[in-house]
Amino acid sequence: MVQSRAGTVAEYLAELPDEKRKILSAVLKVVRKSVPRGYREAMLWGMPCWSVPLETCPDTYNGKPLCYAALAAQKNHFALYLMNVYGGGAEAKRLREGFAKAGKKLDMGKCCIRFRRLEDLPLEVIGEIIAATSPDAFIARCEAARRKSR
Repeated sequence: MVQSRAGTVAEYLAELPDEKRKILSAVLKVVRKSVPRGYREAMLWGMPCWSVPLETCPDTYNGKPLCYAALAAQKNHFALYLMNVYGGGAEAKRLREGFAKAGKKLDMGKCCIRFRRLEDLPLEVIGEIIAATSPDAFIARCEAARRKSR
């Protein structure tokens, strides 16, 4: 599954084979427990996302909610998107250090952590990184990046 048409996270999970559902559900539990108050869970871009609602931040670059975190089952791996590590910074450094300390290999693009098994993730570190950035701080960071790019 690369992109789902599911309308809810429950529907998304129901579409998955048992083993993929088990892995994604475990990561989903960590995200839900860790995500700061003010982000909203919804299906966006064909995957479960946690975003800053448009009522909170209506002036986005694409007119859509600011995505903070997302989780997807891809064809050959899973993907966890952590937008607060995009572009480096303290959270990205903590993430890299946390993976190293846990003895795990970090397979990451700019903000996308790719993994095949639940054991590939240090879930405590993932929870800490997700909990690290309030919606207000995330909005401020996004707005600063937009000003810089203009």
